Amino acid sequence: MTRRGLVLGGGGITGIAWETGLLAGLAEAGVDLTVADRVVGTSAGSIVGAQVTSGVGLEELYRRQLLPPTDTDPPARIGVGVVAQFALGLLASRGDVERFGRVLGRRAVRLVAAGRTPSVEERYAQVRRRLTSTTWPDRDLVVTAVEVATGELVRFGPGGDAGLEDAVNASCAVPCVYPPIPILGRTYVDGGVRSGTNADLAEGCDPVVVLAPADRGVGPLRSARQQLTDLGVAHLVITPDADARAAIGRNVLDPAARPPSARAGHAQAAAWVDRVRALWG
Repeated sequence: MTRRGLVLGGGGITGIAWETGLLAGLAEAGVDLTVADRVVGTSAGSIVGAQVTSGVGLEELYRRQLLPPTDTDPPARIGVGVVAQFALGLLASRGDVERFGRVLGRRAVRLVAAGRTPSVEERYAQVRRRLTSTTWPDRDLVVTAVEVATGELVRFGPGGDAGLEDAVNASCAVPCVYPPIPILGRTYVDGGVRSGTNADLAEGCDPVVVLAPADRGVGPLRSARQQLTDLGVAHLVITPDADARAAIGRNVLDPAARPPSARAGHAQAAAWVDRVRALWG
């Protein structure tokens, strides 16, 4: 039996919006990717994965992305200082992706101790407003995170000890921006520390469609294209076009850019629907 995989990559608030808009646009054209046999979500993609497997329809999810931002949306930015921390971490990792996870994880823990990130409680409240359910779906949903102590990739899913809300918070814990998340005696940071998409977790699926707000291989971090080419499966990797990049802007955590990013994703679907239909069936 053919198993189809949907991979949803990281990309902040605007990434959630763009992916949701793109999925809604494809579904309106007759190609529903949310029926995938496996859904893999990393960082922002973990929120989209939880949403689209919750039973709430794409039309409603897209409508929510078009709502104007509210005062409850706190400002945040992946600024120069955060980028510098990532760059230094890459140098210190010496090509070892798990070492990179440990280095960034330790720095994230130090920033929490210094009071330079939101508290865990504040972060849970932020993420909860974006979830349509806090219960694992009866679906093959994989949510990724990286354990601070080991730097290893961890796969959360239904049937495990971690709750969905815990797993999504861990997957979205961007180091040096948001606090690492403790779960059952271990501490986790963003799954994007290992890969922006972790597309290789769709192993066993063929074909695979990836929605990646950014798909770059940097140092030991491998792109979705590299991972799926190595698996030898039929795949498409969709990234934002020029209009979507303009809508997203420079700060992927800017709530004001959410509605235009969603509309840009929805509009971009028209350029991909024939290729996706041919692959997806």
